Amino acid sequence: MKKPLFALLILLPILVCAQTDDRIYDIIDAVSAERIQTDVTKLVNFGTRHTLSDTISQTRGIGAARRWIKSEFEKTSGNCGDCLEVFYQKDLIKKGDNERIVHDVMVVNVVAIQRGTKYPNRYIIMSGDIDSRVSDPTDFTSDSPGANDNASGMAGTLEAARVLSKYKFENSIIYVGLSGEEQGLYGGKGLAAHAKKNGWEIIGVLNNDMIGNISGVDGIIDNREFRIFSEPVPPTETEKERNARRFYGGEVDGISRQLARYVYKNTKTYMPEMNPMMVYRLDRFGRGGHHRPFNDAGFAGIRIMEAHENYTQQHQDIRNENGTAYGDVLEHVDFDYARKLTAVNAINLASIAWAPPAPKEVKIGGIVEPSARLQWSKVDGASSYKIYWRDTTAPQWEHSRNVGNLTQFTLKGIVIDNSFFGVSAVSADGFESPVVFPNSIIR
Repeated sequence: MKKPLFALLILLPILVCAQTDDRIYDIIDAVSAERIQTDVTKLVNFGTRHTLSDTISQTRGIGAARRWIKSEFEKTSGNCGDCLEVFYQKDLIKKGDNERIVHDVMVVNVVAIQRGTKYPNRYIIMSGDIDSRVSDPTDFTSDSPGANDNASGMAGTLEAARVLSKYKFENSIIYVGLSGEEQGLYGGKGLAAHAKKNGWEIIGVLNNDMIGNISGVDGIIDNREFRIFSEPVPPTETEKERNARRFYGGEVDGISRQLARYVYKNTKTYMPEMNPMMVYRLDRFGRGGHHRPFNDAGFAGIRIMEAHENYTQQHQDIRNENGTAYGDVLEHVDFDYARKLTAVNAINLASIAWAPPAPKEVKIGGIVEPSARLQWSKVDGASSYKIYWRDTTAPQWEHSRNVGNLTQFTLKGIVIDNSFFGVSAVSADGFESPVVFPNSIIR
């Protein structure tokens, strides 16, 4: 009896350990809490970054802030042999477009593209918001430091660019500071429209909005847990696709949900000390963020943020009231926590940018059979493919099998009725595309 048990113990690490790449650990180690603190402090010191604030001053207002952000992207580009294409993307929003637009304003995003070597028109995006606000969303003159909301996300985006610019990727990465979030998600709307107009193939958007607070208004202090918000299915799906879901499933398997699962799995693989929390909502209850305009346009997009918010530090005039200090000020930001969530973004940007494209078509069959049959379109650059499956009530993919460089496979003994399935493409060095849920039936 001892010999088989010993053999099992020898095999166990092989069975439970996922394939990893040392470059991902190097990326985690390279992210700096000190640089993030410096950037958040700089953004806070612009006084206000309200979208309608001063654009002329060199020291105050959103104009000065976005010029500084652009200069930081350009500095990073200079350090990597001009590897970033840095530019403004802008749209004029007229007074009265909604009640928060009290005068004409040019909503300006700061974009930095790290062009892929093989798929230059395929993009994985990390975004942070430039703008800030106080209690009155139309008050564009009062001090509005916006340290956590959202200098933390903007600083994380700048830092991810510094770290990942040291590497070459097959797919393109976009780092972007979006404006106009507090006025109605205008920056995201503008960039999503720009992407559509220019034929960008967007793999996904990682929107970072508040990644620096660990002390919640609920009394919980936690520097390891974070939330991933994702919508279940795209709002752009067709009536045919909606009808198909009634019979074949997929209510929680849209492209944004698969992106969220990707981030969850990759984080648990490389940063097991972190506790990602999948939230089955587009965003917080009744609230919105800058991934939503991309979702509206049919792109995959998720929100990454702290697990425990403190509402006394969001959208508040700076004041002390009944013993409570209100305001989104610098001392409430935990920079090591912001470093961790920046690293979460960076490793997922890198993993997707190193991965081949996902299969465009995945077919499934096996009605009244004791097996599940899958076929998928061949992917340029894929060395193998992995089939995933899970119980229909499971939040994460539970099982997987790499089937080599095939484009069809039958999972014998797996009854199609009792599980959901998906397929990813895998590179020679093990990086996977997001999983594709079946989008066609084998008759």
